[in-house]
Amino acid sequence: MQAGILLSPMVFSDQHSLVNISEESVAVLGTVGAFGFVFFLFLSGVKMDLSLTVKSGKKAICIGLLTVVVPLVSCMTTIKLLHEEGNEFSNKTFFLAVTYSGTSFPVIHCLLSDLKILNSELGRLGLSAALIGDMLTLFLTVFSLWVKTGFEKGRKEALIDFGLAMLFIVIVVFVLRPAMKWMVKRTPEAGQIKDICFYLVILAFMMSPRFTDLFRIYFLYGPFIFGLAVPDGPPLGSALVEKLDPVISGLFLPIFATTCGLRFDLSYFKNSNLFAYHQVLGAMVALIIKFGVSLLVPLLCKMPTRDSLALAFIMISKGIVEMGSYSIMNDNRVISEDIFAHMTIVIILVASIVPILVKRLYDPSRKYLCFQKRTIMNSRLNQELRLIVCVHVPGNVNSIINQLNASCPTRESSIALDVLHLIKLSGQATPLFITHDKQKKTLSSKSYSENVVVAFEQFERDNWGAVSVTVFTAVSPPSLMYEDICNLAMDRLTSFILLPFHRRWYIDGSIESEDQTVRTLNFDILEKAPCSVGILVEGRRNLKGSGIRDPLSSDNSSFYNIAVIFLGGQDDREALALAKRISQDKSVRLTVIHLKAANSLGVILTENDRMLDSAVLNDVKQSVCFTYIEEHVNDGPETSNFLQSIVEDYQLIIVGRRYKTEDPQTLGLQEWCEFQEIGIIGDLLSSADFIRNYSLLIVQQQQQRTV
Repeated sequence: MQAGILLSPMVFSDQHSLVNISEESVAVLGTVGAFGFVFFLFLSGVKMDLSLTVKSGKKAICIGLLTVVVPLVSCMTTIKLLHEEGNEFSNKTFFLAVTYSGTSFPVIHCLLSDLKILNSELGRLGLSAALIGDMLTLFLTVFSLWVKTGFEKGRKEALIDFGLAMLFIVIVVFVLRPAMKWMVKRTPEAGQIKDICFYLVILAFMMSPRFTDLFRIYFLYGPFIFGLAVPDGPPLGSALVEKLDPVISGLFLPIFATTCGLRFDLSYFKNSNLFAYHQVLGAMVALIIKFGVSLLVPLLCKMPTRDSLALAFIMISKGIVEMGSYSIMNDNRVISEDIFAHMTIVIILVASIVPILVKRLYDPSRKYLCFQKRTIMNSRLNQELRLIVCVHVPGNVNSIINQLNASCPTRESSIALDVLHLIKLSGQATPLFITHDKQKKTLSSKSYSENVVVAFEQFERDNWGAVSVTVFTAVSPPSLMYEDICNLAMDRLTSFILLPFHRRWYIDGSIESEDQTVRTLNFDILEKAPCSVGILVEGRRNLKGSGIRDPLSSDNSSFYNIAVIFLGGQDDREALALAKRISQDKSVRLTVIHLKAANSLGVILTENDRMLDSAVLNDVKQSVCFTYIEEHVNDGPETSNFLQSIVEDYQLIIVGRRYKTEDPQTLGLQEWCEFQEIGIIGDLLSSADFIRNYSLLIVQQQQQRTV
């Protein structure tokens, strides 16, 4: 929009313009952009899940309804007091007041997504309230058009319009939606929708504006209502969004916004009449009242002041939907050019200022600043260990259950296990967080995480009394999944989060699978987690596949051998505390391999660290029976050679991450480190130089961060 204003004749005359754009060219660009805007409305409908309106909490419903109704009444009252006479009030004001007071779900969703707070507590509340407000705005807008028709053409015509609109909705709900559901049912599970079905939906969308014209509905609402009828999520909704959204958001919408800016001209203010000034004042009153209501309701619900202010700014945000609506109304002479100019300025100011203020007011990572120690070191052996494990793909389930079985949980040393199945948000706008209650069905009609639930419930039955399992599903954008994990860790008072490594290998060393989004997520968790974190690197698997194998079974021994590579520091102490807890069972044999520098020069451990290391080692010696190996090495290559000679004796090796810490024992290895998230020793043990049939667990103790 700003680019369009800068290129418009208002800034440069025809003689001095950077780019000469004729009115005909602007009209052509506007047509192309309007086509993109209609596509955007259709995709916005596809992403929305109307079933969430009935699941929204009372707070979201109150905010969504009141932030539309109260500003609407205030706006109409203001304009009525200012403009007491004339039919122009009765014909237009109600319709325009709805546009001033309404809430746009797509705009708020884009704002929250850009600020990366879509998954936050405030983001979820804002989305729910926006969904309620958008649906109410849609109803009031259509109702206002019927009122306008009643004033202009009579009550009979208004009733005919109402009947035709209801007939259109009935056709969409009871004919088109079942047809699209039938297409989805014929698609294999986890498969892609057939091309013919995809093109049929696109064809129906292209025809929807014409059908809405026949049914006397505002032509912009046809594509939007049809989009609402499309089953959200995979396979149909996600296919539409993934294939169309990049070109619509990346090309057509910017063209549309630019052409809106090209039409803006300050000279329109010179010819502004009294009605236009009253409309602008009414719009400003609606904006201020909407902000006040959005602030007051959360405060009454005991929400913090900064969060309430942030939510108030979110609810008044304006963007491409409002700009498109005013532009099309200007083209159709519903509003005058001076009203269009005034509202363009309002939209640009609000859209520019709101993101900055929300970002300053609300930082979701602040609540992860935990001053309470949530580590394994600070949990007692006879105390329940609260643990979160994350699952991305089915293969993660077997490896995690194997390692949990290896820890041999008992009634005296029990585990409260929270399993979080992470699913990429695709084809829908609203993130989901589902609790799979054992006693009742989930609120969602979709089958999420069924296999994960079955596997971990069986694990709970196999360890009855020693393990309690709760399964959750988070459907969210990959870049924001850390919010779900950290929020769950805060709510459940978790001491340890277990993450799967982003790469898996076959037994011959070739890569089976790799996911960079999982790697990015692991980095985010390591940086922001309110407790200790572990990353599990699976052992190499047979090319023919891997079933669930009991970790205690071995060709050579009935013992499960684990080793801790100990160099010193808080991460290594946390790794040793975890190993101590696992080795409480007699079937587990623990070996502590203490690597010391042959030359004490260059050792960076503080005296306090040395004392804590000695205390932890002495505590382990008194608590469990283990083998202690002390090895003096000069540098990284010696460490590598020594570890290569012993690692094949163990099924699990636990190491501390020791991020950005290089001792004489690891000197020379840092520059070869490929995966910083698992540290120097972890990267070394997972490299191709090691014939690796063991699993590797990298541990990072809770990071103490300041505001």
